[in-house]
Amino acid sequence: MAGYDITDVPSIELSDSERDLLESLGADSMQSTLMTEAIIGVNERDEVLGPLSKISAHRDAGAYHRAFSVLLFDSDNRLLLQRRAHDKVTFPGVWANSCCSHPLHSEDELDEDGAIGVKRAAIRKLEQELGIDPQNFSHDDFTFMTKMRYSARMNETWIEREIDHILVVQKDVILNINTNEVSETMWVTYEELEAMLVDEAQTNGSVAPWFRCIAARVMNDDWWSALGDSKALENLSDEMIHDMGDVTHMLPEAEGAGLNVSVLEVKPLVEQRIMSSLLASRHERLAAAMTHLIHGGGKRLRATLPWLVGKAVGDSHSGMLDVGAAIETVHNFTLVHDDIMDDDEVRRGRNAVHIEFDLPTAINAGDAMLAIAFERLVQAEGLQAEDVAPLVNRIAWMVRRVSEGQQMDIEFEEELAVSEEDYIEMIEGKTAVMFLTCAEIGARMAGADQETIDCMADWGLAVGLCFQLMDDLIDVLSNSEVLGKPAGSDVAQGKRTLMVIHALSQPDSPDKQTLLAALGKGDAVDSETLRAALGALANLGSIDYAKKRAVEYHAKAHACLDRIPKGPAMRALRELTDFQLKRIS
Repeated sequence: MAGYDITDVPSIELSDSERDLLESLGADSMQSTLMTEAIIGVNERDEVLGPLSKISAHRDAGAYHRAFSVLLFDSDNRLLLQRRAHDKVTFPGVWANSCCSHPLHSEDELDEDGAIGVKRAAIRKLEQELGIDPQNFSHDDFTFMTKMRYSARMNETWIEREIDHILVVQKDVILNINTNEVSETMWVTYEELEAMLVDEAQTNGSVAPWFRCIAARVMNDDWWSALGDSKALENLSDEMIHDMGDVTHMLPEAEGAGLNVSVLEVKPLVEQRIMSSLLASRHERLAAAMTHLIHGGGKRLRATLPWLVGKAVGDSHSGMLDVGAAIETVHNFTLVHDDIMDDDEVRRGRNAVHIEFDLPTAINAGDAMLAIAFERLVQAEGLQAEDVAPLVNRIAWMVRRVSEGQQMDIEFEEELAVSEEDYIEMIEGKTAVMFLTCAEIGARMAGADQETIDCMADWGLAVGLCFQLMDDLIDVLSNSEVLGKPAGSDVAQGKRTLMVIHALSQPDSPDKQTLLAALGKGDAVDSETLRAALGALANLGSIDYAKKRAVEYHAKAHACLDRIPKGPAMRALRELTDFQLKRIS
């Protein structure tokens, strides 16, 4: 692997859709071939998962993979920068460090002893990109400094998600750049690099977000001072993985992804956290009961919301995923108990936990999930000790408000005179407070100011209220297959939704009597009577009224986002605001 002949490189055959995508982008044959390279898929801890094609690691939601960044200095302590070729598929035309690429999923470059694998990859790519004779280097010339984990999106289609191994080497070299990879180079002093980071205009091109992270957050003045002294550099190295979070906002021309892709970026990471916590139980049946609903899938909107908000208003980090996992575990605990209290037998198209197992086990599983959620919460990565108590207090407040909302919901089933104000208070606790808390905590953990935190809390509340109103409407307007439970079950159970409250406030009429004939009758109501009751809700104008109120909260949520500076991550929050409304539009 010393030289770079494309036939020497392990590769993965592209799918038809991948070939079509590259063709539609006008990628030349060399760039298309490079996208077949088998690189190293890893988890957040840089543990090898297996080979990935370069295109699959960078397309859509992408996947974490191993990378390296070379910082090549000359004898005058100047750093070599390269500008990526304009024909590159990902991040064309941006200024980056001397050489940045990926070790391959090969025996030579998988070798982790002394970082030898990434050093071999670095020598290979320094030749392939910059034409530097590999005979100029030995592996000992390179000093492994540290690692960093980051995500950076170019647009909806392309993203970098890397565990980046940072290497320093000092050598006077002759460049013969490969114009298919590099458009131009420059050597910069410490002062020139600092000026470049402040004012990108002077370089006629943006700075790559990963290099900005290295230069501004990882590489400190001591690195520059240690140049020429390999022992001093080695003393500055560490085995950490510095968590940069999502740094898409560092690229001025970056375009954010939509909600689906943004959720898919981190959904597996959150689910891994949830499952590892729940499966830590020493009791197999209890663990199976706790994970039953998780296996049933779910959108994971609450779980990913702290991350989505955090990267929209400040600096994101993996601790937000830990908090999201804790809140999602709380949410699933409430679902287990809700199904018991509501006597629902189906959830997400599968048996409810108390049906699949038994009632005592379901209650016990829910209790355990609540405890496990707080365990995950206090272990969240990146939390300072002084932040733990306020965070625990806020989540505990959320759980209490959810319980209060659920109790109101239970009691409403026995009352005819439930007001709209009572209903809003109930759904604020039962549903909206989780959205509020996720958004508020995400903004706070991102380092946003208090005004922004309050704004995002208001947004979360409005989204949550709209979400529950729309959920009630979907129960009436969708079929059983879509719902995963019988359509109209809320009416059969006697739920006091806004539609029912509005209908019951109308003057007596045949439609009102038709509704009352089904309301709260449970299993005793037949499908024809229930279908007629749903028609009565429409005839009484109650469905339209609930839609109107949902639209009002939807508008309020967008008004909150209007107060936040625009950025690439805002697109996902806009789409989340629209998510439920679109389901019946």
